[in-house]
Amino acid sequence: MAKKEKRTKKIKKKLLHKYRLVVLNEDTFEERFSFKLNRLNVFVFSVISALLLIAGTTVLIAFTPLREYIPGYSSTKLKQRATRLTYKTDSIQRELDINNQYLASIRKVLTGDVKTVHFNKDSILNAASVDASEVDLSASKEDSLLREKVSQEDKYNPLLSDSGINYVLFAPVKGRISQVYNPAEKHYAVDIVTVKNAPVKAIADGTVIFAEWTAETGYVMLIKHRNDLLSVYKHNASLTKEQGEFVKAGEVISTVGSTGELTTGPHLHFELWRDGYPINPTNFIDFE
Repeated sequence: MAKKEKRTKKIKKKLLHKYRLVVLNEDTFEERFSFKLNRLNVFVFSVISALLLIAGTTVLIAFTPLREYIPGYSSTKLKQRATRLTYKTDSIQRELDINNQYLASIRKVLTGDVKTVHFNKDSILNAASVDASEVDLSASKEDSLLREKVSQEDKYNPLLSDSGINYVLFAPVKGRISQVYNPAEKHYAVDIVTVKNAPVKAIADGTVIFAEWTAETGYVMLIKHRNDLLSVYKHNASLTKEQGEFVKAGEVISTVGSTGELTTGPHLHFELWRDGYPINPTNFIDFE
């Protein structure tokens, strides 16, 4: 017990024993300043300094931009930029999908690829065999009102603008129709025979969305008009407009020719399309 107390007193004496720290001028040995220290004060001062250093470093890393230079931390601006890029990428992907669908419809117009609708004939025969007395064919009040409303509309007219006013289509050329519109033979156009190098005019205001050479139909031009109406001009001798140009109704866009593998002489192969479906041009244009 006595040894333990003696050891404790010895440790206490060492911790509390005072020392003087003196700073002298090296040349004159003049005393500049001095400190009275003991081992306990030095230990306490070292611990407090270490804690302050750790706390300061933590604050510096957590609340200042310097943390960006430490591995494992990311920049706030970088995160915001990555988020914006993600949104832009998603928007671009949607635009790309829309453009791909649009190009697919244009490709259908160029190739004349229109799928035939198939239906079950047996269902029609079965419906026809049903006794008419068993079917209630009387029109309801709602059906009558709907029929009257539809009869007053011209919603299937491709020339009806948003304002409800029809606009007129110019004849691209004047001449004799050598081959009429015939969907049964997949001829979704009219062929107009006329003089070679005769000017071909735009049927209405629109934007040229295709103006290139094709092996089968020679120089081809597609113009997009209002109401998603497309006009197609094939077998031209030359084109006077380029893709992306805006053309006015009646403006010369090409000249009549006989280019391409599927031609039989100078003529204009003219098509009208809307929403991927062909339209008989003679219903709206007088070519003679």
